Amino acid sequence: MSKGVSVRVRPGAPDNKTVMFAELNRKQIMKKLDIDQVAKFIRAQTPETRIYLGCDSERVKIDGAWHADYVLAIVVHINGNNGCKLFGEVQRERDWDQRAARPALRLMTEVYKVSELYLKLAEVLEGREVEVHLDINPDEMHGSSCVISQAIGYIKGVCNVIPFVKPDAFAASYAADRFKSLAA
Repeated sequence: MSKGVSVRVRPGAPDNKTVMFAELNRKQIMKKLDIDQVAKFIRAQTPETRIYLGCDSERVKIDGAWHADYVLAIVVHINGNNGCKLFGEVQRERDWDQRAARPALRLMTEVYKVSELYLKLAEVLEGREVEVHLDINPDEMHGSSCVISQAIGYIKGVCNVIPFVKPDAFAASYAADRFKSLAA
């Protein structure tokens, strides 16, 4: 409880330590992603460590206007067979998509954000196994399929990797969702 950290006791919480841990973690998660910290962590890992980058978004209505919460996730799979460390950030921006069922602009913004993240980490990612995951479903029954060609082409052109899409895009589909729920 040092360093001026305040702890709120919640009814039904198992103990004060659990509550303090949850509050400290929530504060850490809400920080802006520190690229230097991520790069330092990746450099400290073995060459077998795998890195997965993903982005997901969710529409939210605030004061009558639609916004999108973009969740960037970096999954560092330590040694390629041990546990993972999850880094991430939530960014809220105005959503200008007119058709919620086919959110082309929002989905391409996810693609732009994950490619920008890749480029920021490019130096430390060189020589490592890296995957870019897109939360896009190639099945035409789903609205996200409307940008599949553009999204894959953009990632290939900018990052020089072939991106993974659903159902193989866990860093975008699951890790980003999990990160947002932790940040909430």
